[in-house]
Amino acid sequence: MALSVFGVQWFWLGGRAAELVLAPNPNEDAPLTMPYWAVSLALVLVWLLALQLSGSTDEHFTGAGPREYARVARASAVTLATAVFAAYLLRTEIARGYLLIAVPVGTLGLLVGRWLWRQWLVRERRHGRALTRVVLLGTLSSTLEIAGDLGRAHTHGFDVVGIILAHTTDDPQPDRVELLGREVPVFADRMRVVDRMRALDASMVIVSGQQVHDPDWLRKIGWNLDPDAHRLVLAPGMLDISQQRLALRLVAGLPLLHIETPSISRSGRILKRAGDALTAGAGLVLLSPLLLVIGLLVRATDGGPALYRQQRVGRDGRDFTMLKFRSMFVDADERLAALRAARAAHADAGNEVLFKMRDDPRVTPIGKHLRRYSLDELPQLVNVLRGEMSLVGPRPPLRREVAEYAELLHRKFFVKPGITGLWQVSGRSDLSWEESMRIDLYYVENWSLLLDASILLRTVRAVLTGRGAY
Repeated sequence: MALSVFGVQWFWLGGRAAELVLAPNPNEDAPLTMPYWAVSLALVLVWLLALQLSGSTDEHFTGAGPREYARVARASAVTLATAVFAAYLLRTEIARGYLLIAVPVGTLGLLVGRWLWRQWLVRERRHGRALTRVVLLGTLSSTLEIAGDLGRAHTHGFDVVGIILAHTTDDPQPDRVELLGREVPVFADRMRVVDRMRALDASMVIVSGQQVHDPDWLRKIGWNLDPDAHRLVLAPGMLDISQQRLALRLVAGLPLLHIETPSISRSGRILKRAGDALTAGAGLVLLSPLLLVIGLLVRATDGGPALYRQQRVGRDGRDFTMLKFRSMFVDADERLAALRAARAAHADAGNEVLFKMRDDPRVTPIGKHLRRYSLDELPQLVNVLRGEMSLVGPRPPLRREVAEYAELLHRKFFVKPGITGLWQVSGRSDLSWEESMRIDLYYVENWSLLLDASILLRTVRAVLTGRGAY
């Protein structure tokens, strides 16, 4: 940020010799001036203050989620507005090119720097470093559920090192449980939370279950925690709600958690559809040579058709014909029943509805490469152009899969299915049935243009790495 400000000053205004005229007066021979290096220094200091006041360095938001980036952008906008307002008060004109280049370039540098730092942090956490040691407090079922969620969100850096049961029962309780391949101790003495945290070197306790609704007990826990070393966090039990939909408000000392009703505005739908149509149209034109080559290669495999047409369920539960490059032999559907029967004894019970298997014998040699890089999905740009699909959305299911849906899962038909989505950038075929459904519902409940943009960027990496593609 400082480099961009002083760098632009040097190249745009000619280094230290440049001066800013303050309150120019035509009747004075020597108007009051200020060297531009001082202006740059003041701009940097104001920018640093804005970043601090915006909470962009708050540990609750740094390292994960979009709020960190949004606060950096907001602080930069405040800095630019402050500079313009100061110039107005001083009746002077700061070089427009200097401001209009320095602030955007500096903002971009800050965002890229935060992103690079986040990538480093993710790598550290994958290797078991830079983690927050956490103790979970609640019922055994609620703590195990939270532990599973935290384990899946490994980029947030929470390491569960112990479980404290809030209530003891006559039923025998385990003294250890297995979490993510390692054993974690279980304690039954909720009155010794602080002692257990110190013994386990934990810096955070997450309270779940009915204990969240026990204010007197929570107050006592808070009094005993070391404010410099321990943090108290409440898990209200609501899952899959994005930060953008949450707001905390205090009323007469009572914390009220506001949850914005999930919806997609008319303007949001129009913008999403416009982006889909423009991108799909341009993609079909630009990729037409590649599409032709792939089509010829597929036909040359066994003489069958290049495209595979299949009925899928789209928005509002309506059927549509989804297009793909054929990646299997022409008799793949006839061989499916035999494969299901052969794999029945070894199948993953959580993935019975969505049939996926590695090294599927029905996949053609060219089909393996098409699936590896998701090239078989390219004809779906036609579905997007028709308005049947979107670039980003939930996975389009088969009608027989929908027949197995619980009522809650029909919520995914609130939006159009997508060529890519959270399911693709989160593991694709490696996901269990429950995980894929949960991810689809999360997308529908928390949709935004920013989320779509993030998924498209992550799709590039998912396609190049080929994770979960089979």
